[in-house]
Amino acid sequence: MLRYISFDIVFQEIPGEVTLAVNITGCPNRCAGCHSPHLQEDTGEALDENVLSVWLEKYGSAITCLCFMGGDADPHEVARLTAFIRKKSSYLKTAWYSGKAGLPADFSLRNFDYIKLGAYVEHLGGLSTPTTNQRFYRIEKGKMTDKTDGFWGISPL
Repeated sequence: MLRYISFDIVFQEIPGEVTLAVNITGCPNRCAGCHSPHLQEDTGEALDENVLSVWLEKYGSAITCLCFMGGDADPHEVARLTAFIRKKSSYLKTAWYSGKAGLPADFSLRNFDYIKLGAYVEHLGGLSTPTTNQRFYRIEKGKMTDKTDGFWGISPL
């Protein structure tokens, strides 16, 4: 079961999208220099279809994307909830920010539009830095296209 601690409507996580970003707790990665160490704790409310349905009803067309920020402790649950979102809303794009270097071997990209992969390595910087190890992908027809350079030059908040 995934848990979340907060969510917000953001504009920088997914370029060109108005994104409802959901901060998922229980992160197993423990990246040095993590900007959100409180997400390593196993706290928060259960994230399930009922919660997602309430958000979809509340925000409707005010958002264009829903992004799971974390969920590395149970990536298959992230994929399952993304499939639920696809069934509920045909227009809403979906995204996942993972701190892992790659996807699980049996992971389906079918219901994703965007995926960010890579642990935060402080001396390499985040997505807005050309030296970053992190990669941001656009998913189209089951293929991942690297779009990381679209973040370069964007000042992090």
